[in-house]
Amino acid sequence: MSEKEFKTIDARGLSCPQPVILTKNALSEGSGNYKVLVNSPTAKDNVKKFALQKGFYVEVEEDSEDFVVNITPE
Repeated sequence: MSEKEFKTIDARGLSCPQPVILTKNALSEGSGNYKVLVNSPTAKDNVKKFALQKGFYVEVEEDSEDFVVNITPE
């Protein structure tokens, strides 16, 4: 998938549960592909767990100091 097909959610620097809340709000607005940017392992794990519980496919990439959580419909 190309970069243009992903909507980006920048949750870097936010403490939990804010990254999950931003992700939840975005996913509830409609279907699509999302790229969630976080900079803590806890936020990465929480966003990943939330998306998986909602039935999405999740891939995690490390980008220097940040994590990129790619969320796509299954």
